[in-house]
Amino acid sequence: MTLPPLIATLRPHQWVKNVFVGAALLFTLGELGGDPLSHTAEITRVALAVAAFCLASSSIYIINDVLDAESDRKHPEKCKRPIASGALSVSKALVLSLICIGSSAWLASQAGTEEGSVLFVVLGYALLNLLYSLRLKHIVLVDVFCIAAGFLLRVVAGAYAVGRPISEWLVICTFFLALFLALCKRHAELELLGDDSSSHRRNLREYSIGFLNQSTAILAACSVLTYAMYTMDAGTVERLGSGLIYTVPFVVFGIFRYLLLVQTRGGGGSPSKVLLGGDAAFALNGILWFLTTCGILFLGD
Repeated sequence: MTLPPLIATLRPHQWVKNVFVGAALLFTLGELGGDPLSHTAEITRVALAVAAFCLASSSIYIINDVLDAESDRKHPEKCKRPIASGALSVSKALVLSLICIGSSAWLASQAGTEEGSVLFVVLGYALLNLLYSLRLKHIVLVDVFCIAAGFLLRVVAGAYAVGRPISEWLVICTFFLALFLALCKRHAELELLGDDSSSHRRNLREYSIGFLNQSTAILAACSVLTYAMYTMDAGTVERLGSGLIYTVPFVVFGIFRYLLLVQTRGGGGSPSKVLLGGDAAFALNGILWFLTTCGILFLGD
């Protein structure tokens, strides 16, 4: 289904990335015990934080599309974006971007347990991504580290929203996983664009398939290892029990499946589309991980 240009330029399918904001909420509800739906204050604050990140990310996507309109017209898929295709004018797009960032700031100001905590994180995320759009995305490796930092800020915002500290293992796992996804995306871009890759994104000429295969393999291992360490950490076992170790196989399968899609089936160009059901096996595995985790947290070991 084709979305209206104003909606399409917000890239609503990318909002799925903001589930990372809810990571702290899921494990906090397991720690608090009782009926998870009874903790309405925590759920409301996290919902506000998620909405704030959705609007902030859409605002930056619009600015990025304005800046990249010329190069997007040369891309086989991105040429269909509203600004690149001419379906949405630059002036209207910039007004929409301002509305989004203003609304995001207001929502974030209502989300934190400490005044301004989530707001500062969201504004930091917006500033980082503005710098990414203007300059940092053209610097090899710095570009993917910026993307990983954006995911870290989502997790931190979620922790501020629920008012609970988050495990260092979970933070570093998020970083490795986000870096893994970012490098997988670069792999997909190189495969798709071939010799024309540098004309779309200048720093792609400095990446190679061999380097990306090695890097994603290392990050896949790091992601699994740090998640497993989180489930076995003494603090995690004390707060949530020892049952989370049984969710590790789902994480291993998910990462292996994603690597398979990237390296043999030309997938990974849009992690959001894969997460939203672009691959049935990957989506089913994610659902099973979530249900198993909820069962362990809320029904006991």
